[in-house]
Parts: sequence; C-alpha cells; structure tokens
Amino acid sequence: NDVSWWQGLLVRFGSVLFGVILLCLLLLIFVGANPFEVIGKLFQGCFSSPRRIWITFRDTALVLTVALALVPAFKMKFWNLGGNGQILMGDLMAIVCMFFMGKANCPDWAIILASFVSSILAGMIWAVIPAIFKAFFNTNESLFTLMMNYVATGLVSLFLTAVVTSGSGTLNIQEKGQFPQIGGNNYLFSILVAILVLAGIFVYLRFSKRGYELEVVGESRNTAKYIGINVKKVILRTMALSGALCGLVGFLFASSIDHTITADSARNLGFTAIMVAWLAKFNPLAMFGTAFLVAFLDNGMSSVQTAFSITNDSIGEIAIGLVYFSIIAVEFFISYKIVKKHVNMSAKETAKALANVNEEKEGDK
Repeated sequence: NDVSWWQGLLVRFGSVLFGVILLCLLLLIFVGANPFEVIGKLFQGCFSSPRRIWITFRDTALVLTVALALVPAFKMKFWNLGGNGQILMGDLMAIVCMFFMGKANCPDWAIILASFVSSILAGMIWAVIPAIFKAFFNTNESLFTLMMNYVATGLVSLFLTAVVTSGSGTLNIQEKGQFPQIGGNNYLFSILVAILVLAGIFVYLRFSKRGYELEVVGESRNTAKYIGINVKKVILRTMALSGALCGLVGFLFASSIDHTITADSARNLGFTAIMVAWLAKFNPLAMFGTAFLVAFLDNGMSSVQTAFSITNDSIGEIAIGLVYFSIIAVEFFISYKIVKKHVNMSAKETAKALANVNEEKEGDK
C-alpha cells in the first residue's frame, strides 16, 4: 500500500460523492426526484434550523461514543457485536432508577447519580459476561455478544410488561431524574460527553500502558504471554471499559434524551458504530468524520423522504446503503493494487521449469 494519507482522503471523499450520485439516480428512477433538489433536502434536513443542527451533532456524538466504546475491544481482536444490548441495559437500569426512585419522591440529584452509576455498571456487567467465557473457555465472542442483545431486549420487554399494565404498553415520560438542560437544550450534554470520551480513548490507546497491552494481545496472544502480559486480565479489563461506555450512552438516552424506554431505544447504534469504527480504521480522531457522515445521511434522508412523500422506508435505506457501499468498496482499491503479469514461455522453457520443480521434489524426499 503506497497510497499517501492525502491521496487516501481524496479517494474516500470521491467515493462519498459517487455514492451521493448513486443515491440521487436511485431516487430519480423510483420517485422522479430532481437530483439537485435531493441534495438540497439532504443539507436542509441537517442544517436548515438551529434545532436541526443541534440534532445532527447530537446524533453524531451518540454514534461516535458507541464507536469509541467498541474500538478498544476491536483493537484487541475481540469482536464485540453486543453494543446494542449494553446500551439497552444501561438505559434500562437508568429508567428503573427514575421510575422507582421517582415514585418514592427522591431528589433529582440522587436519581441522576443512581441512574449514572447503575447504567455504567449494567453495561459493564453485560460486556464482562461474554469476556469471561472468552478469556477462560475461548468461546466465540461474536455469537455470544450477539445473543446478549436479544436477552437485553427481552429484559426490557419484561420490565415494560411488569410496570405498564394497561393502555398501549408504552412507558410514560419520566419527569423525575431528568438531567438538567445545558445552554437551554438537551443536546449539548451528549456532545460534551462524546468530546470527553474521544479525548480519553485517544490518550488511553495512544499513550497508556494498557492501550499498548491490548494491541499486543490483538496481534498475538502467544507473544503477549511471552512478554508477561496477563491476557485474561486484559480481555476482562478492556471489555469492562467497552461495556461501561455503552452503558453511559444508555444513561444519555434515559436521563437526557428520551426519558423513557422501548425495545428499540438503542436505535441499532451498536451495529452502526461498527461501521463507523471500521471506516475510520479504528482511529478515534477519524471516527468523528465517519460518525458525522452517518448522522448527516440519516437526518438528511428523513428530510428527503418527507419532501418527496416517500412512504416506503426501504427506498431510503437502500439509497443510504449505496453511499455506504461506495465507501466500503473503495477501501479495496486503497489497500491493494491490481497488477497484471505477462508470462510468455516457450514449450522448451516450460519443460525446463517443470523439470526443475521435479528435481526439487526429489531432493526433498
């Protein structure tokens, strides 16, 4: 790979433009949308008002925080697919605190503190469970963490069934224990958290001993053991960090954004964050760009669907998928170079080469 960083950046930017062109062509074919109007609506959906700008950056912050949570595990070659479940468990425990402590008329500061601590612990425990089985029994972490998502969804449904006994089955907005607004809105808190997590993970991976240890474990467990690294401890510690940060996102949903919970509260951020982290090559700083792109496309496409009366969500999802596919496909051409070799050998040269191969085989015997 002899592509410089600026060439790679230019190619990736071109792939985004190509993906947007494909998106416009798809909408032109299926709904007759003017491509220039589509591009205008994409930007309008994200930047047409202060509120939409705040929402775009808040959504960027949320997916960025989850991606940052997954990166330490991924660098260790522990494929944590359980981000959704860890977010849900953090969200659930925060809502449990808000629901029951609110009924007991506890002060808001106590509810917020209990929600914060319980969310982080819940996400941490949910991530450490598969880590224990991986560290001591070498189970498949991908399947294990994936299955934990379904268990978390089931626990949320069980909680809702228990506390919402009538009506639509939806939990009402919890008024007690809401995190105070910063700057007159509830968007800035999530952004500040993402900035702090970004700085912390960058320092942790780049400059700390523990960051070095998890990379060594990811490269070779045998090498890690040889130089005295406790591999089991590194696995458990790294997954505890990953789960704690996912639980923190659950706290943001419960205390600062939704103030309620459903089985879909995680918004599939656990899976979206995998793509965000991978596209950024697990570079915490580059993840801001990929996270912003994801938020821009999601919010912009919602505006496009509304403007052109697109009721079929599949069309919008396919359109966004084309952009993602363009970005992913171009990575192959950045990482590899296609070389065409011309081999022109006469019959005599071919026979001589085969004879040499046979002689080498006889010599090995």
